[in-house]
Order: sequence, then structure tokens, then C-alpha cells
Amino acid sequence: MTISTDLFRKTMSLFPGAVTLVTVGQGDDRRGITATAVCSVTDTPPSLLVCVNRATETCTEITRLKHFSIQLLDHTSDDIALAFAGAKGLHGAEKFSVGVWEETDQGLPQLTTAVASVCCELSSYTDVGSHRVFIGAIKDSTLEVGDALIYARAQFGRAQATL
Repeated sequence: MTISTDLFRKTMSLFPGAVTLVTVGQGDDRRGITATAVCSVTDTPPSLLVCVNRATETCTEITRLKHFSIQLLDHTSDDIALAFAGAKGLHGAEKFSVGVWEETDQGLPQLTTAVASVCCELSSYTDVGSHRVFIGAIKDSTLEVGDALIYARAQFGRAQATL
């Protein structure tokens, strides 16, 4: 038995997720999307996975360039999340006009207000339905003090840090 797409989406909306940006490229060739499908794989070696819709330019560029970065958004960054989700009508590198961006030592986009920024080298990927599941070897990470933005029940919220 297969559940309907509507029931699947309603069910998944109950799972709170950290709001991240998946970013790739440099200058006018930068691309990025908003994603909650990001999680750790293993700490030895440090790695994570991210699921990206195959129809996006971000997916194409990660596959081509073999490097990407993940930005864990601060709880006040819902405007940035919406911009990278396409809700503000921005496309391609235009999305990077929202927020303050720098380049990492690896040449990847880094949001200066991110709670965490992780640089990855592509280890492997597999296609599952409409998405490509990327496994990235973590090459660098920066951390800031702050509470992360989360998304559940079609609403943004705040994950308060206790550290």
C-alpha cells in the first residue's frame, strides 16, 4: 500500500527540521536552496547527507563542482529561508543579495549570520525519486552562538540552545 502525496506531506510536516541553506559555486555562478533534509551520517570520517531536488540548478552544480556548503540558519533568518526557497522571486545568484555573504577558504558561500557553516567535498550520491541524496565529507566547519531556525507544521520556530 502506498500513501497519497497529500498524506505524506501532512505527516512529514509534523517532523521539525533545522532550516538550512545548501549553497554551491562562486560569484555570479553561486546557487542555493532552502532545505530541512540534512543530517549527519558518521563522525569517523565526519560526513553528512543532504537531499536536493534534481530539477534545481543547485543539484546540477553540486554534481558538477563536487563541493558544497550548508548554512544552519539563525532563528531570525526566516526572510533568508524564504528567499532561498523561491518565495521572494529571486533566482540563481540573486538569492545571495539577501543576507551578508563571505567566501570560505574552499571558495564556497558562507552566510555570516549562520549558527553553523559546514563545507563539504562530495563523496557520493544516489538518485531517489525526484531528489538526489548527496553524501559530503566535512572539510571545515564554523560555529557561532545562537538559536537555530526550525520548521514544523508549515511554520518557522526557534530551537533554543542550552549550551
